Amino acid sequence: MTTTGQIHLNGIDFVYLEDGPSDGPLALCLHGFPDHAPTFDRLLPALASAGYRAVAPWMRGYHPTGLDPDGRYQSATIALDAVAFVEALGRDGADSVVIGHDWGAVAASGAAVLAPDRVRAIVSMALPHPAVALAKLGGGDFRQMKRAWYMWFFQMEDAPEALLGAPGAALVDFLWRQWSPGFHPPAEDMAPIKDLFTRPEVVRAALAYYRHTLNPKLQDPDLAEIQQQVMGGTNPLPALYIGGADDGCFSSDYLEESVAFCEIPPRVKVVDDCGHFLHRERPRAVNRAILNFLDDSH
Repeated sequence: MTTTGQIHLNGIDFVYLEDGPSDGPLALCLHGFPDHAPTFDRLLPALASAGYRAVAPWMRGYHPTGLDPDGRYQSATIALDAVAFVEALGRDGADSVVIGHDWGAVAASGAAVLAPDRVRAIVSMALPHPAVALAKLGGGDFRQMKRAWYMWFFQMEDAPEALLGAPGAALVDFLWRQWSPGFHPPAEDMAPIKDLFTRPEVVRAALAYYRHTLNPKLQDPDLAEIQQQVMGGTNPLPALYIGGADDGCFSSDYLEESVAFCEIPPRVKVVDDCGHFLHRERPRAVNRAILNFLDDSH
């Protein structure tokens, strides 16, 4: 049965969903944008049935989790959040796994680099290694630059806040349709996600992920080394890079390129007939792929 917990980490009160035995190995599930912790409501029970303590927090800045008191949202901070969860809720030794989607995948990759003594494997959903993603965004591929129009739009002042926070959250609906073409999530699933973006503080925090990560001038200089490790460091752990064949946000064609940034050849899987939100569109296939990988990576 899924329950709700709360923990104070890195100066922030995090709220999280939990399922599975409290003494099991931690499986930390991290959501992306525009999304929230219940996005994993199909994955958490599957992990719990496999013996994991499955935990899915609302990421920093996403209500009901609190805001960063210093206003920091660059990718180094979310990777440090992942490490803090592993240290607080994981068992001794390297038996925790970190599963991330979208921004959560960046955090998972960072956790592998920063805490290989506490994490044994990672799963990156809908995103290649961050170094590959940055290269594609930096002019390496026009097709991906076109898909990433929203990231550059989010660098503007005021207009992104107005559009993302507009009544009805039309941009949230638009992005889900564009990124997962043909997928029509139930209105009751989308309502709490759209409600999140009626909160101006959540809008500002969600946009800050993009602004702080892509604009070095907005980054905390004290995190410069960690930022470089998170975005460009070689992953020393077993990894599964899994994406949807029809992803309209970040093409699954690039997942294979993650091998250049992995010490251990990663497993790469492209799931047919789904897009960016593959864990929502084809939960049985995605859950099976994740659990098979975790079994094989022991």
